[in-house]
Amino acid sequence: MHRNKERTSLNKDSSESELNPDRRPKATPVIIIGFHQDEDGHWVAELSCGHTQHLRHQPPWQSRAWVLDPGQRAEKIAQPFECGWCAQGSVNDNLGD
Repeated sequence: MHRNKERTSLNKDSSESELNPDRRPKATPVIIIGFHQDEDGHWVAELSCGHTQHLRHQPPWQSRAWVLDPGQRAEKIAQPFECGWCAQGSVNDNLGD
């Protein structure tokens, strides 16, 4: 019979819980600073880190009905956002090094 090895969860006071997936310390939280529409009419979030993120509402794959409502979009400004580009630690050609 296999024995499961239980792992302890990370405590908030653990320095290990303050790392990004790429093991860098967390910087200032990324927030949404605005929105614009792309050439196809899809909404794009403008992030404080300099990156952008498409926010499509295409049920059942992507359910973001709030992005279609101007009031609900406005409520998202200044809210934290997990930037996938920053989490990857990749360099964006548009941002430089």
